[in-house]
Amino acid sequence: MLKQDVAQAVIAEALKTGGDFAEIFLEDRLNHDMMMLSGKVESVNSRRLHGAGVRVFNGFQGVYVYTNDTSKEGLLACAKRAASAIKAQSGYTAKPLMWQETPNIHFIKEMPDTVKSARKVEKLKAADAKLKEYQEVVQARVGYTDSVQRVWIANSEGLFTTDTRVYSRFMVGAIASNGTENQTGSFAPGAMQGFEIFDTRIDPEAVAKQAADQAVTMLHAPMCPGGVMPVVIDNGFGGVVFHEACGHSLEATAVAPGNSEFAGKLGQKIAADCVTAIDDGTMANEWGSENIDDEGTPTTRLVLIENGILKNYMIDKLNARRMNMPVTGSGRRQGYMFAPTSRMRNTFIAPGNDDNEEIIASMGDGLYAKSMGGGSVEPSTGKFNFSVSEGYLVKDGKIVHPVRGASLIGRGSEILLKIDRVGKDMQMGQGMCGSQSGSVPTNVGQPMIRVSSMTVGGR
Repeated sequence: MLKQDVAQAVIAEALKTGGDFAEIFLEDRLNHDMMMLSGKVESVNSRRLHGAGVRVFNGFQGVYVYTNDTSKEGLLACAKRAASAIKAQSGYTAKPLMWQETPNIHFIKEMPDTVKSARKVEKLKAADAKLKEYQEVVQARVGYTDSVQRVWIANSEGLFTTDTRVYSRFMVGAIASNGTENQTGSFAPGAMQGFEIFDTRIDPEAVAKQAADQAVTMLHAPMCPGGVMPVVIDNGFGGVVFHEACGHSLEATAVAPGNSEFAGKLGQKIAADCVTAIDDGTMANEWGSENIDDEGTPTTRLVLIENGILKNYMIDKLNARRMNMPVTGSGRRQGYMFAPTSRMRNTFIAPGNDDNEEIIASMGDGLYAKSMGGGSVEPSTGKFNFSVSEGYLVKDGKIVHPVRGASLIGRGSEILLKIDRVGKDMQMGQGMCGSQSGSVPTNVGQPMIRVSSMTVGGR
């Protein structure tokens, strides 16, 4: 843990060379994971991550130094090293630290680090047994991971607070084969919950079924035809398209230096009237939620786009200075080895008013993307390319048959304006998002949406 008097001394040391803001972030994390491959437990691992980082600002300049020596002497040495990179004319006197209680909105019933491994293995076995029902599934990987992260945050503005984050996730990957080629399917639900996640959110057999069904379906699917056509993207993990193609361009990391296609467009129309997009860290027990961000700012519900109008960016402390705008509780980091920056939390397109059946029935000929895979995006231009892990060809408003090898190609700002239908049922999918401050848990979500015209890569 971090003692208040030690934190005060470390902050004072960090400000000695003229910095105008200093912060210390201390982390103690326990990770547990296990993996079963084709019915056999391959690995069971436990790890502890422990260390701290000291950050100093001087105007728009930020310096970050970290250490795993969290003794008073080690932290002071870390602060001195951070301060040595700052050469300012006048110093800043830190305010006395005041304890700030962090209200907990994420109730945990059963801490995962108290659960015996045998109970966790039972969940793996249940999923593996389900996978064995599929003759074409030739290899199956089932995994479980949990994490308990405790953090202490103090800064020169007088903040001294702590928080505990608990995560649990279950993962199934299936490979189906016909002897000449393979296709994969996967599903990995998770939440900011303890082991009670298996009572409330995760059925191991259902997770296995979803992964296996996807692999087998794609094994028998012909190649997707390419071209420009209407595309319906299903709810849940379909939200990865908005997350990657648009969400990253609304983070201050890209906006502050002008490396975003949406920089300078607050108050302007950037999406269709039916599009409202939200980044919400206040959703109880959701995978991307928090009580406070990694700068100690209380988490928020942030409307990014409202009825097509750009309302907000996601902003951390350093970029708040650069943009002359307030922080939004969006400062996140993988751990103590990373300085925080603006990141998404639970990012989704809000529910609309359209019926799913009508969305497909009125689209004519096109592609129904039931599940999305990986992809890439360039925030400065918004250009993206995403694979479709499970897709279906639509003819005259009717789903005809599955297709594989499809990809979605476009530009975020153009796609937002071409969304002409938004369904009523919003769901979320869990993932890990990588950026400058490492990999963090994020939710992506949306109802079923339709893009009136989109480039589909295929054969």
